Amino acid sequence: MKALLDTHCWLWWLTEPEKLSDKVIGIIESPDNEIFISSASSWEIAIKYASGKLPLPEKPEYYIMSRLQRDGFMSLKIEHIHALKAGALPLHHNDPFDRMLIAQAQVEKIPIITSDKKFSMYDVELIQAR
Repeated sequence: MKALLDTHCWLWWLTEPEKLSDKVIGIIESPDNEIFISSASSWEIAIKYASGKLPLPEKPEYYIMSRLQRDGFMSLKIEHIHALKAGALPLHHNDPFDRMLIAQAQVEKIPIITSDKKFSMYDVELIQAR
């Protein structure tokens, strides 16, 4: 199975895994699954770190890259088709990072692991994080 981790779920995985359901932990830990992290999540984390809203044990460029490699997660790069899809989505959700994740999941046809209730307003497969 393939799945895309929402940014907050990735941060929970890294710092507070007890916030994730046993089902989600099983999905993430299974060697049979491919877990994707959007480059939009890295961008969002870097912005929050730079603004002082997200403390990390080291700079994001080291923290993010080392955790991606350590956990064997796949990078999902932002492509033009993703950007165009995100721009065309209904405005149920105003967060541009979340809109990008929704668009990427739609284009790539993979579910998103999230606890964000607004995601259910879109035509995207969801896996509830909690």
